[in-house]
Amino acid sequence: MQLLNLQDTIKFMSIRRFTLAFSLLLIIGSLASFATKGINWGLDFTGGSLIEVSFDQSADLQKIRAVMDEQGFRDATVQNFGSSKDVLIRMAPMENADKTTADSKMVGNRIMESLTAMDETATMRRIEFVGPSVGGELREQGGLAMLTALICILIYVAMRFEWRFAVGSVSALMHDVIITVGLFSVLGIEFDLTVLAAILAVIGYSLNDTIVVSDRIRENFLKMRQGDAEEIIDTSLTQTLNRTMVTSITTALVLVALLLVGGELIKGFATALLFGVVIGTYSSIYVASSIALGLGISKEDLMPTVVEKEGADQDPMMP
Repeated sequence: MQLLNLQDTIKFMSIRRFTLAFSLLLIIGSLASFATKGINWGLDFTGGSLIEVSFDQSADLQKIRAVMDEQGFRDATVQNFGSSKDVLIRMAPMENADKTTADSKMVGNRIMESLTAMDETATMRRIEFVGPSVGGELREQGGLAMLTALICILIYVAMRFEWRFAVGSVSALMHDVIITVGLFSVLGIEFDLTVLAAILAVIGYSLNDTIVVSDRIRENFLKMRQGDAEEIIDTSLTQTLNRTMVTSITTALVLVALLLVGGELIKGFATALLFGVVIGTYSSIYVASSIALGLGISKEDLMPTVVEKEGADQDPMMP
């Protein structure tokens, strides 16, 4: 399948200064959002109890909050979940309650009794409980997982290609992660384990795209006799553009379907992956390649090392 019929080389690198400035602006905006708004951590990371309740008619959130106040949960978060008939109640971990799953179920049953008294159609769909120590451990281990992945990728790309490509690849991946998480911070979308899994998947997707581009750049550096580094990179990006666009569009179509009809439980997962695919495609073209070019990648850096065989300097005619 050929998406584009490209006769001329697209001058991608001619605007690299503008794209890098744009990326830097997005990163600064994301970091500013982390500092001011923070991240809306989900139950998986904060700990506490979560109850999903369904009603036959549109739920009155004010009455539900009043019921929660009567039960002593004044800091509980009550919000619609997917539709006006579904309600999500989230409670922070308490010192003298919700310490075990059994305690959580007792609290959930007590709340459901009060909600049923308010509206007989109230039905519990699910109840979850995560201890605060478990939530903190998951957050720490999740961060270590991303850091370990980036370090392993740095080592692999440096060994597979060249250290300038490695720096560009890892910079692109960090760029993707920071901006994707920044989107969740700006929009206030809940960040749970499914979103963390999506972030790790984005790292893998973006890396695959970057490796394909880097491999073509290295191949053209060794094959093309004319042209400077910028021209060779532009040619390589143009040659891989069809593959990049087809992969990104087909992946995005699946993710759009998940986002629209997949339900609230995987909405965060689909949002992170969809945005990550878009930003990952952009970074593989404009971030990884631009940084490698800025670090001075050249043909000499990619030439294979010639290993002299023992006795090769001797005259073959000599007995």
